Amino acid sequence: MPHNTLSGHLAELAQAGLVESRRDGRSVLYSADLDGLARLVGFLVEDCCGGKPEACDESHPLLARIGELVRRERKSATDRIYHVLVLCTGNSARSIMAEAILNKLGQGRFRAFSAGSRPRGEVHAEARALLSQLGYDVSWLRSKSWDEFAKPGSPNMDFVFTVCDDAAGEACPIWPGLPMTAHWGIADPAAAKGSPAEVRAAFAEAYRLLHNRISLFVALPFEALDEVALRSKLKEIGGLKGATGRATAAAPAPAAE
Repeated sequence: MPHNTLSGHLAELAQAGLVESRRDGRSVLYSADLDGLARLVGFLVEDCCGGKPEACDESHPLLARIGELVRRERKSATDRIYHVLVLCTGNSARSIMAEAILNKLGQGRFRAFSAGSRPRGEVHAEARALLSQLGYDVSWLRSKSWDEFAKPGSPNMDFVFTVCDDAAGEACPIWPGLPMTAHWGIADPAAAKGSPAEVRAAFAEAYRLLHNRISLFVALPFEALDEVALRSKLKEIGGLKGATGRATAAAPAPAAE
């Protein structure tokens, strides 16, 4: 095979996690990534065995390794902690409430953060009062810039959700980990006009809509969903009653929609 053709094939295999490479002087040395190969074959074995790889013949050393990796992958998917960043322009109301709700409903399986493209620098008084009334600890809440989460050493995000249409249309930083993104836009309660009771009702409605969406999100069977199915679920959640703008979901990308 011509050298340039071989290099192209090897580069594709390396990107897929099936071979490893290291440089030795002017040469690049490739070798099989056995764990990556085992995960690939493990997926095929699991698929062919009706989700029960232990039913396959594991007398062969490779199949035994495959079964071990499949079981390990399942356990890590169940035990892992998902990092979620919720974005809004001002980071004073909707994204703050979503952060609080997700940290509570996530029960340690989810670690939520919130930020804004142009943060107001303070949490809206009505958002703080409502969360406090509902039993949330509000002492740690603060309005902050999304730049905090694009710096080296920031947590790698698994998901980035925008909850206001303005933030969904802005160019975001490149997030560490290239998370999956989705838009879950709802009306801004901070823009509500009228009596104090009407403003409080707007915040209560925003809380209800966010709580409904986040309840569905944390209940998703992440370990059983592939990327396409998960994106579809996130889009469905974003399109629930009360949605503003266009609810969308994307594959891992440098920016939210």
